[in-house]
Amino acid sequence: MTTTTMTLAGALNAGLRRALEKDPRVVVMGEDVGTLGGVFRITDSLQKDFGEGRVIDTPLAESGIVGTAFGMALRGYRPVCEIQFDGFVYPAFDQIVSQVAKIHYRTAGAVTAPLTIRIPYGGGIGAVEHHSESPEVYFTHTAGLRVVSPSTPSDAYWMIQQAIALDDPVIFLEPKHRYWERGEVEIDRAPEIVLESARVVRSGSDATVVTFGALVGTALRAAEIAEQEGHSLEVIDLRSLSPLDFDIVEASVRRTGRLVVVQEAPVFCGIGAEIAARTSERCFYQLEAPVLRVGGFDIPYPPAKLESHHRPDPDRILDAVDRALAA
Repeated sequence: MTTTTMTLAGALNAGLRRALEKDPRVVVMGEDVGTLGGVFRITDSLQKDFGEGRVIDTPLAESGIVGTAFGMALRGYRPVCEIQFDGFVYPAFDQIVSQVAKIHYRTAGAVTAPLTIRIPYGGGIGAVEHHSESPEVYFTHTAGLRVVSPSTPSDAYWMIQQAIALDDPVIFLEPKHRYWERGEVEIDRAPEIVLESARVVRSGSDATVVTFGALVGTALRAAEIAEQEGHSLEVIDLRSLSPLDFDIVEASVRRTGRLVVVQEAPVFCGIGAEIAARTSERCFYQLEAPVLRVGGFDIPYPPAKLESHHRPDPDRILDAVDRALAA
């Protein structure tokens, strides 16, 4: 067993490298992914090692990137697209939801689209407009797409490889705020957990906190503070937003009786709303308090100097936990 310490960004690079090595059908494409190695250097040195035919610098045209990759997927390749920032994905939205997501159903299962679309998402890096959005719910609402988000270097390393190996199209959301955080990665043994599985990252008994991506670390800090105050929080990392591994959430809520869902996107009609509804349907008699949601405010993403007030922090999570415990 070989274990090494990597940043989340480095783990994604290593995962892409391994996928390119294992399968000659894998190609990486996007704006500046080649010579530059990507804005966040996720594809650093890949073009040098695998050539311009497999790591392709594209024009600045997201619809063209995804449309071309879709055509390549239909011809047997396994393209991995990079969208530089979350807010830039919308020109490709029609390609994704109208074509990529529907081809398997449209052809009665005869045609697949093994296409992975990498999107750095979320705030916390002091960026300008269109660089800090959380568009996950647009894609989770679209049947035919898988939507996943790693929160640790280990998950990033393995999940990107699992996504590329699937015959389904995958929206691979990368929490850019966590790109530089380090963690241990077992690089030669795949984890038992599969791509669409949630996981309990901290056990607890008083309330359940469910989140994903960049906010898993924030929820863990809130749980540490709560422990000092005498409360035990269970923290669940969803990892997959579509499909949802709701069984783990349900089992936890049945034990704790309380649920707080945390997301960076605005609360209205977000992932938290879906989880709250399912919890009410399946755990109504076990709930000791209403399901509470913590998220961004219902506004366009604010200027960088205000984003710390917009993004959920441990205090906002703990405020919701206190309200749940007081009910």
